Amino acid sequence: MKVLVVGGAGYIGSHTVYELVRAGHEVVILDNLSTGRMGNVHPQARFYAGDIRQIDDIIPVLAAETAVSPFDVTMHFAAKLIVPESLEQPLAYYENNVEGLRTLLEALVEFHIPRIVFSSTAAVYGQPADGICREEGQTNPISPYGETKLACERMIHWVASAYEMQYCIFRYFNVAGADASLEIGLDKDLLTWLVPLIMQTALGLREKFVVYGNDYDTPDGTCVRDYIHVTDLAQAHVLGAEYLLKTKESLIANLGSGSGYSVREVLDAALELFDFPYEYGDRRPGDPDRLIADTTRAKEVLGWQPKLDLRSMLESDYNFRKRLLEAKG
Repeated sequence: MKVLVVGGAGYIGSHTVYELVRAGHEVVILDNLSTGRMGNVHPQARFYAGDIRQIDDIIPVLAAETAVSPFDVTMHFAAKLIVPESLEQPLAYYENNVEGLRTLLEALVEFHIPRIVFSSTAAVYGQPADGICREEGQTNPISPYGETKLACERMIHWVASAYEMQYCIFRYFNVAGADASLEIGLDKDLLTWLVPLIMQTALGLREKFVVYGNDYDTPDGTCVRDYIHVTDLAQAHVLGAEYLLKTKESLIANLGSGSGYSVREVLDAALELFDFPYEYGDRRPGDPDRLIADTTRAKEVLGWQPKLDLRSMLESDYNFRKRLLEAKG
């Protein structure tokens, strides 16, 4: 199949491109490189620089590519995704996430590209009473980030209904790790995700690791989250796209491990591998106590099963960061 990947030079987008290429699919990337990097672009993918908020950036790409052969599916990874930042900059999140998707959908409708795989988030759930997130459960975001993603989900639903499109919406849980090749991973300057922050500390790039809050309503007082290796996540997207082509039915599914780890448990797992300093700090705003995925739907409908565990996430992220350091000399 031929796939347009917007945000394909970013962390999750680039890993998905790698899995698409490995599966024998044709890939076209559109990315404004605001957070993505050219070094993440797979050599077998065609790259176009452009911003999905600008219709004049999208139309020439679609026109040039569809003149040769049509796209089968679009994958959307081009979003702002930092919860604390969204609380400080809500307008920027609505402008990028919601308006960006609206503009992209306008172009997809014009060029009759009938399928989209969309990156959503567990943040749409807010804080379920039992901490288990189920697709059919209530959505009640507690951050602008979660609100914008839920607005995007609803927009996709109504646009698909009006224009005979199909969609696969994946609600992500905490993503970590790097590709086995170590050619790509999470290479960003401003990191807020747990595993890479710990690994930066283990490599001596940070003075100490800070656990934000130890007074949550959890067994050890630290937040409990569901963690998934980025490669497992990327492979789910390939299955999701293939599902849309095969069935022409839409789907919303969680992507996680189905089990949770507290921040303290992740920290302890890392301390078994590396020695580094840490301390406790204040809570961050917008963080719920517990979020764990019910992954039954993805397993039953897509036949998807995560294969890589927490240790794989820690080790691959560490090895990727070590490789970056060695390359910089």
